[in-house]
Amino acid sequence: MTAAQAPRKDYPETDKWDLTAIYASDTAYEQDIKKLQELAEDFTRIYQGRLNEVGAIKDALADMANIQTIADHLSHYAFLPQSADTTDPAANHQLNRINQLFASVFGQLTFFDTELQAQSNELLDEVAATDEDTAAVIRHIKAAKAHELPGAVEQVLTQLGPTLDTPNAIRDQMFADMDFGSFTVAGKTYPLSFTLYEEEYQKHPDTAVRRAAYHQFCDTLARYQNTMAAAYYNQVAKEKTLATLRGYESVFDYLLAPQEVTRAMFDRQIDGLMKGLAPLMQRYVTHLKKLWGLDHIGYTDLQIDIDPEFAPAVTRAEAPSMVNDALAPMGPAYQDLIAHAFPQRWVDFAPNAGKASGAFATMPYAIHPYVLMSWSDTLPALYTLIHELGHTGQMTLASRKHDIMAANPSTYVVEGPSTFHELLLTKSLLAKASDPRLKRFALSRLLSDTYFHNCVTHLLEAAFQREVYTLIDNGESFNAAKLNELKLQVLHQFWGDAVDLTDGRPELTWMRQSHYYMGLYSYTYSASMVISTGAFLRLQNGDENAIHDWQEFLALGDTKTPLEEAKVAGVDISTAKPLENMVAFLDETEKQIEALSAEID
Repeated sequence: MTAAQAPRKDYPETDKWDLTAIYASDTAYEQDIKKLQELAEDFTRIYQGRLNEVGAIKDALADMANIQTIADHLSHYAFLPQSADTTDPAANHQLNRINQLFASVFGQLTFFDTELQAQSNELLDEVAATDEDTAAVIRHIKAAKAHELPGAVEQVLTQLGPTLDTPNAIRDQMFADMDFGSFTVAGKTYPLSFTLYEEEYQKHPDTAVRRAAYHQFCDTLARYQNTMAAAYYNQVAKEKTLATLRGYESVFDYLLAPQEVTRAMFDRQIDGLMKGLAPLMQRYVTHLKKLWGLDHIGYTDLQIDIDPEFAPAVTRAEAPSMVNDALAPMGPAYQDLIAHAFPQRWVDFAPNAGKASGAFATMPYAIHPYVLMSWSDTLPALYTLIHELGHTGQMTLASRKHDIMAANPSTYVVEGPSTFHELLLTKSLLAKASDPRLKRFALSRLLSDTYFHNCVTHLLEAAFQREVYTLIDNGESFNAAKLNELKLQVLHQFWGDAVDLTDGRPELTWMRQSHYYMGLYSYTYSASMVISTGAFLRLQNGDENAIHDWQEFLALGDTKTPLEEAKVAGVDISTAKPLENMVAFLDETEKQIEALSAEID
């Protein structure tokens, strides 16, 4: 067993996050569970049937914010241990317990939204005029009016929350149960897990090892594809049912409504990149094939390092200073904010068995953020870290300025802060580049890490989702074979003949992401990158207001719509121009890489 597969107990506490900032003890946690139940009962007794004048509504909003803050703390204290080790029975029990508690408590409180939505727009506008945070809440209340169900129905749906979330729970448990075994290359046996493949083997410099790992990885996935397809079908069928219940013509409209964006913006993002980004990415992977002398570019070869012998290792000890250097353009105050992540143990680095795949950042309101990732001593791990720390910066700045009910921006823009961090890291690496080889390496990281992850991987997820939801909107169904067919069609459309997709494995990629259980989230990575790239280009072009405007953007929370928030950052996403600018920036980057390769040769 390698260290990367070791159980969580074998890792030192310094590799793990410190949850005592949320609750110093389980006793304090239990006290807040009781307090939440009592506050919900008091809230119902005081406000039910009385939310019909400005003073009462304002008081109720303040009390609801307190309830949501306590619930947020309880949720994180239960969720974070379970995500760090999905095989821990105690953590799974604790999360299930909290989910059931919330179903009961917030089912009891559904009258709050129902009664507010029953008020006249004139009264709601009067409430909204009292302050910025209240205006943000009322904006959503008014938007939801047309799709609100009777109070009893809303209560039942809330109480059924844990049951309705079962498809995602099944997916998570399936990955916890998967045994990827091991594989052998040239007489040497290599252990395999989901995390090991995603974090190490996917970019392994030995082509034989990389491809053997991929084959074993996908062959394991294939054994679970029918069960996972069934869970996924239940997820999208549920969403379609809820869309219909709420009077939406399309499941797309239902899922985009909370983001406050249009179907046209969703389609523009996917179509613009499928058409504009695909050609330059095909050029780039063809260039990789030439440099490596490969017989073909397979799906597992797409993110290999352009120069693996030159790829520098990055240790955990080096990470804080490299992050700090990259964030220098943001100023000392922002650098200091992010620097707290290390001594305060915001980040869970341990690559232990049972850890949730991927990485994320989250923040219990008014405490501090937390980041989950699996560290390896590689530059991609540093990119993952600085990406997630971008979220922590936005979360912290927004929570300092807004209450919990107005602190979280639309998912359409939420990946902007994280990807801006990645751009700053590449800028820092380029600034240190003293020779063509290092400069090419830095530019390749920009293309094959930052933009590949956000504008290719997640874009292709989004294009696949669009096909799936179109089936559902048309009253059709699907199974694993159909999902494989749809995924392969999308991959062929983007990669053309540049990538060999014929071995029966690339189509299983739909199984690897949890985003399909988060509505229309995947496309927002590239949508957010349009905003962060636009802001970054302002910085690159010497705009002295670029950083100030960006930090204003970070602190907005939910007080504006995505269109309005992007304008604060100096990017007008009402047109396709910023998207076209991003593609042009990447096209020039790819051409620079090829020119540097010619110079190096």
